[in-house]
Amino acid sequence: MSDSLILEVADFEHDVLTGIYSEETGKPQPLRFTIQARLSVADHYDPDTPLDASKNYMDLKFAASEAFPPGVHFKLIEAVADHVCDTLFVQDKRVEAVTVKIVKLAIAEANEKIGITLHRERR
Repeated sequence: MSDSLILEVADFEHDVLTGIYSEETGKPQPLRFTIQARLSVADHYDPDTPLDASKNYMDLKFAASEAFPPGVHFKLIEAVADHVCDTLFVQDKRVEAVTVKIVKLAIAEANEKIGITLHRERR
């Protein structure tokens, strides 16, 4: 079995203009993101391995918040997830794959988790 390295940000919440909710209200929809980025892995990480030998976790949060163009309405939630994947692939060539789970908080009635999970491999 080969080695792997997965960076993850879980349960990060951000408002995004998406779906029927935003179309009907004109307001951004609250979303909960969990993002996993699979990186190429080094043979070994010594205690003095420099920070730039890996990806910054804050880049994952950026992809699910500040990287969204202001005022753009993503009709499909899948387009939101695709934008996150594309952002991470462009940021760093070491990103081999991205999985984005999005939960739509505004439409839950009994604390259920309604949303999608999209997985993309670098092409």
